[in-house]
Amino acid sequence: MVVHESCSVATPNGPLPVEIFRSDSPAALPAVIVIHDIFGMSTDVRTQATWLANNGYLAVVPDFFAWNRRMVCIQSAMRDLQRNDGRLFDGMEAVRQMVMRRPDCTGRIGVIGFCFGGSFALLMAPRDGYHAVNANYGMLPRDYASYFTGSCPILALYGKRDRSLRGTAAKLDAALDKTGVPHTVVEYPAAGHGFLNDHDPAEHPLIFAVIGRLLPAGYHAPSAEDARPKILAFLHDCLDSPTSSSS
Repeated sequence: MVVHESCSVATPNGPLPVEIFRSDSPAALPAVIVIHDIFGMSTDVRTQATWLANNGYLAVVPDFFAWNRRMVCIQSAMRDLQRNDGRLFDGMEAVRQMVMRRPDCTGRIGVIGFCFGGSFALLMAPRDGYHAVNANYGMLPRDYASYFTGSCPILALYGKRDRSLRGTAAKLDAALDKTGVPHTVVEYPAAGHGFLNDHDPAEHPLIFAVIGRLLPAGYHAPSAEDARPKILAFLHDCLDSPTSSSS
């Protein structure tokens, strides 16, 4: 059984709403901070968190688009990603510290992100306090060739049919090879953007329509079914034991 709770975390920019999903086990669990995609808090991201909770993780979902109107938040978030600084990062650090204080967390924290969240997750990899990053179809930072030095382990998943990120998987793989970061980069030949996210188009009709016109996007069951065991194996290796092979 998955237990769900809602709370807010104090940040320098005001309260940040957070939803938490975990099993009803009394044991302390490793945590995974789940960063939503461009659709924000949605049925899909709650489904992702429930899946993680069912597999033994404390899944923590901040709503980074709750501070203002959606488009205002998206524009602000994109600026923060470009600068690698700002209220987005202040919020993430506040969430990480909140998770660390929870008695039901083992102290080992991973990050999983999708689309916008995948880009954000990659930026977290070299920062202190994280033990694993699973970035799904995330953009690379400008200084990606050297940015990831000293990072925690990274699992990055891409769709080869995603025109917006053409060549990104190979670039990231080469950069992580060069910097010696433990990593796996997978590019699924038949998948486009967002292949792990099973959104209902009726929930976000305008954004869904725009993205659908710009690039091949949407849930791709065969790729998602292959990816999910890979994600769980990666998180298990990095988070489930104090002697895991993460930094």
